[in-house]
This record gives sequence, structure tokens and C-alpha cells, in this order.
Amino acid sequence: MGMIIIGGSYMSLELTGIEISNLYKLISEDTTDIILKTDRHGFIQHASLAMDMLGVSQSDMLVCPHILDLVRDRFKPAIDAAHRAAIDGQPTRPWVEAPLVTEDGSEQWHAIRMRSLTDDHGEVYGVLSVMRNIEEARSLRESLFAAELTDSLTGLTNRRAFISMLQHLLDQQSDGWLAVFDIRYFKAINMRYGLSAGDQFLEAFASLLRTLSDSDSIVSRIGAQRFSILLPEGGQDRMRSICKEIISTLAGLSKSISPARLSITASVGITPIEQSLDSTMKALELALFRARIKGSNCIEITA
Repeated sequence: MGMIIIGGSYMSLELTGIEISNLYKLISEDTTDIILKTDRHGFIQHASLAMDMLGVSQSDMLVCPHILDLVRDRFKPAIDAAHRAAIDGQPTRPWVEAPLVTEDGSEQWHAIRMRSLTDDHGEVYGVLSVMRNIEEARSLRESLFAAELTDSLTGLTNRRAFISMLQHLLDQQSDGWLAVFDIRYFKAINMRYGLSAGDQFLEAFASLLRTLSDSDSIVSRIGAQRFSILLPEGGQDRMRSICKEIISTLAGLSKSISPARLSITASVGITPIEQSLDSTMKALELALFRARIKGSNCIEITA
């Protein structure tokens, strides 16, 4: 009787072919992982019961599907490369993430790993694949990533995201412009009217920036009372026009926040996106410094 030995340094497990079959059934019937056996060309020869969760039942098909039929076109090269590597006998690769297409056209993200199948003579005759559903994990990961890049109060991107996006524009040699708004005497507003009123103002100001900025602008909160606008395309005149419209509207915001009359103003620094992150930020800080010296609602531009 044929026998397979599964062993490590501490113990070995001897299994017959029938026992291996029963072990496979025990594992495959009690897991959401999809286990596939494909031939050397990638055609599916067998699939575990979890395959039905995709709305794909192999028993209903007249022709065996190909493993690449399960994924979108843009992910087929990665899956094909992993399958070829297994056929070539290369070491087991890391998990490959890709969305599997369900019968109704929707997607379910899975992590996929493959390993070659060999006969008694060591010849590769197919590939064994494990496809693990990672929808929940991926959703959690994306939520955590979004939280890391988002200001929780205003919903704008935060300073970390702002720096990354600015660096991206620098790498793309963008001819865009950057503006930063510094709310004047914001701490005094908090002390006089309370943190709640201050938060309401920041939320309203963030909404104002979104509304008055161009659709392709990137708006961020980069400090307690500092906000930025990245304009990837558009010249100095367009950026100045946007900023003038924003600061001229500030006075009206105070009326919607508190019955008391709040004197809310801002200083604005504007600079072109230069050759490096450091030089751009230095030019921006210099423009903002000059605007603050000149007084409320002033705009300074570095050429």
C-alpha cells in the first residue's frame, strides 16, 4: 500500500493515499479557503466546495475553466507568472493578492499561493493553489490607512498625506502652486468662546476651502490652524484668485458659528512648487511670514 510521510524534526506522520484523501476532505470542507488543482496549462481540474461562494460550480460546467478566468484582466499577468513559477519548480512565492470575479460580476479579494504537484518520478504535472478570502482584512487595512492620512475633525487629508502628495508632484515635475492659510488669533477664539466653537469654525472653514477650490485641487489640514491648497495645474493668477475669494468670505463664517461677533481673519502664503520639498516649504514659510507681518487677510507670493 502506498504511503506518504509528513515529518519534521520532532515527529513524522505516515498517511496512506486514502488517509490523505480523507484529510483533504476534512480541511477543504471546513474552510472558506478555495483549494484548486490545475494542470500544467492552468486549467482547473478540481476545486473545493468553497469555490461555490464565487457562484462558480465546476460540476455545472461542460469545459474546465482556466485559473486566469477567475480574475480581472489587469491581474492576469501576476497570476500567470505565479503559476508558471510553480510549474518551473521555483520556490514557493509569497501570497499574491487579486480580486476574484463572482458570477454576478462583483469582486472578492483573495490572497493566492501556489505550489507544484509532482508524481513519483519528480515530474511536475500540475499546481495546487490556495485562495484565501481577504475582503475583511483588506477593508480594515484600507480603513486604517485612510485614518492615518485623514484629519479626524475636518475630513481633509492631514499633514502626512500633504507631504506625500507634494513630493509626488515634485517627482512629476509639476508646474503647480501651493498656498497655506494660517488662521490668526485662533487660540484666542478657543479661549473666549470654547473649543466647541473653535471646532465648528475649523469644520466650516474646511468646507469653504473645498467649495471654493478647483475640482482638481488637493485641500489638507496641516496644523492646528493651518490649511493648504495644492493646485497641480494652474498658474499664479488662478491661485491668487482662489485665495482672495476664500479670505473675503471668512467674515461670514463667524455668524454661523456663534451669536457673538467673531473677528476671524487669515494670512496666506503662496509659492510655486519648486525643485525640492525643502526649498518649496522654505519659500512657503517666507511668504507666510511676510503676510503675517503685513496684517490680517494679506496674501504674499514668492516668485
